[in-house]
Amino acid sequence: MGQITTRDARARRHRRVRGKVHGTAERPRLSVSRSNLRIYAQLIDDDKGHTVAAAGSHEPALKGLAKGPAAGEVGKLIAERGKSAGVRRVVFDRGGYLYHGRVKSLADGAREAGLEF
Repeated sequence: MGQITTRDARARRHRRVRGKVHGTAERPRLSVSRSNLRIYAQLIDDDKGHTVAAAGSHEPALKGLAKGPAAGEVGKLIAERGKSAGVRRVVFDRGGYLYHGRVKSLADGAREAGLEF
């Protein structure tokens, strides 16, 4: 029995969260994905397997921002795009990442811009 790597631990947490969180048309899942440099968010209707809206820190409007502030702006962007698609309430899927740092910043930005979760 070897040690559990950080990647394996995140995958375990992600499977556990996904077993409990499910997005619908009325309340899609706000899914967060993170790399060392970028952060991405999607609003997903799991019933249809359809992405309602998406945003990421790779977008030209967010060029030059540090990782933390960019995450907050991605949260605001996804909230704006979600509201224009008729979404007010979501369920938050942190993707196995700890609710800390950039993930928390994204969630706070989305709440500031009007998403409820």
